[in-house]
Amino acid sequence: MSEQAGVNPDLAGRVYPAGAAYTVGREKIREFASAVKATHPAHFDVEAARALGYTDLVAPPTFAIIVAQRADAQLIEDSDSGIDFSRVVHADQRFVHHRPIVAGDELVAELHVDQVRAMGGGAMITTRAEISTVAGEKTATTTSSILVRGEGQ
Repeated sequence: MSEQAGVNPDLAGRVYPAGAAYTVGREKIREFASAVKATHPAHFDVEAARALGYTDLVAPPTFAIIVAQRADAQLIEDSDSGIDFSRVVHADQRFVHHRPIVAGDELVAELHVDQVRAMGGGAMITTRAEISTVAGEKTATTTSSILVRGEGQ
């Protein structure tokens, strides 16, 4: 184990397999769109979404975070990680979209730990969630960086 906030430096390169599928529901899209103040009718009205060529309601781009955080939970809950969640500060989040997320999608995410870097008395961990449909169609890639603060930080 590392002296940097107890984070296991051997996490880099680890892959956490996709867990249970997340079914994207219309109400979840509407609720998320309202919460992030996304007002486009395609997030709320099926006919408006279909008029734009989507099969159903289309999710706002940041909706992918819901699936990514489910994957991130595997790392946080891994007793071998050494991560004390009470010391975690979210540092960065990026999205690359391969296609829009729409209601009815069944999504899974495989989590990759790309980097573990000592920072002061803490550690910065960068993860990548590869989100796809259960049929294997790539949907989004999210990259997240968290800082695990060390003692006294």
